[in-house]
Amino acid sequence: MLKIAGIQMNCSPDKARNLEKAHLLAKIATEKGAKIICFQELFITHWFPMDIKPENFQLAEEVPGPTTATLQQVARKSQVVIIVPFFEKDPRGLYFNTAVVIDADGEILGKYRKIHIPQIPLWEEKAYFHPGDLGFPVLTTRYGRVGVQICWDNFFPEGARILALKGAQIIFSPTAAAFASQEKWEKVICANAATSGVYILRVNRVGKEAKQVFYGKSFCATPEGELVDQPSGGQEGVVMADIDLMEIERTRRVWTFLRDRRPEIYGELLAS
Repeated sequence: MLKIAGIQMNCSPDKARNLEKAHLLAKIATEKGAKIICFQELFITHWFPMDIKPENFQLAEEVPGPTTATLQQVARKSQVVIIVPFFEKDPRGLYFNTAVVIDADGEILGKYRKIHIPQIPLWEEKAYFHPGDLGFPVLTTRYGRVGVQICWDNFFPEGARILALKGAQIIFSPTAAAFASQEKWEKVICANAATSGVYILRVNRVGKEAKQVFYGKSFCATPEGELVDQPSGGQEGVVMADIDLMEIERTRRVWTFLRDRRPEIYGELLAS
């Protein structure tokens, strides 16, 4: 069995304080036996996309940067893989909603940039983030092959399917969801897990920030589309899941969705 963990946090405008809290919770996760840890979407900052303010661009960091450097040390010391979702500024001056994957030796394996960018009240993300330009990378960590889908991406099942076809065993889904949306999130993520035969760990933000109350309720879906355990509560802390990667192949032998695809007739998906 492989232990994976999600860390759901209540974040403040103080980046240093958030990082200190993240460091502490990651330590708790490793003490509980976690081998892969994923933080929530934009865990190092308060939820700044709730409105549009030019000064918020100062929150962005490059890769490598101070946040990745700190968590590389944690990964190396504890021999744990860490998924680090944060606000990225790249050398071209473009800004992305990004998740960096750090392997258990502390090396940065790669990153995913959120592709589907919403623009709705309190999620003014198009004002900040360029659509991801790295496609759907699958990264081979010490403990398994992982992919990432950040928040809104999960409502576009093509991403999960592509990751599965490229060999992902676990998809990590850091989110920042508020209001009465848990039922919809649970349905879509369990469906994505079942139709592509992968584990998906959804890690959601918690706590009150200005006009939103993020509700947590993180959970892990199995390749059968079932929950490993009941969703977590609304308090900050560590959410653990025990998974068996052998279940992926067993499930796919029974539910042959990947085998029975007909990509030669899916051309209509490319139509505008």
